[in-house]
Amino acid sequence: MSTALLKRKLDQSFARLDTAGTGYAERADFQDVGARLIRGFGQSPTSPKGKAVAVRLEAVWAELAAYADTDRDGRISSAEYEHGMTKAFIEGPGFDPVFHPCAEAVAELCDTDGDGQVRREEFAVLQRAFNTPVSDISAAFNRIDTDGDGTLSTQELVAAIRAYYIGTDPEAPGNWLFGPL
Repeated sequence: MSTALLKRKLDQSFARLDTAGTGYAERADFQDVGARLIRGFGQSPTSPKGKAVAVRLEAVWAELAAYADTDRDGRISSAEYEHGMTKAFIEGPGFDPVFHPCAEAVAELCDTDGDGQVRREEFAVLQRAFNTPVSDISAAFNRIDTDGDGTLSTQELVAAIRAYYIGTDPEAPGNWLFGPL
């Protein structure tokens, strides 16, 4: 993967986590994203979908922190995030056993009626939980909706998440997961 492309995607995803603008991502940031997702989709943290998202986000944090939080201060700088994401998920062994199940849990949460489809409005709830600028949400959906049917299958959404984090194709629709890079 192009180092420049990787850096842009990781910088963008880090910015989605560092919502307070502190320059760090912490466990609480992952928990906050989870809580916004769960609330946004009208679930309780104790519902099966709510628990699945919370548990999977915690696993992503733990895996990332194991590689990134080298000084063990409980927070990850942008540089540590880039290093940790690369070592844990991009080059390392963690994507399939840790990150992929989290992506599936999030996609299942987005599919509010269980039909295997994520509608534009559901995608917008997901994006707002990650603080994606409202002006970027429609463009992201349109790029990821590769068949143009106005919905994303849960598999399409998971594939977009995979392409965003570990894909090597600079033209991949998944690179638009959080809007333009």
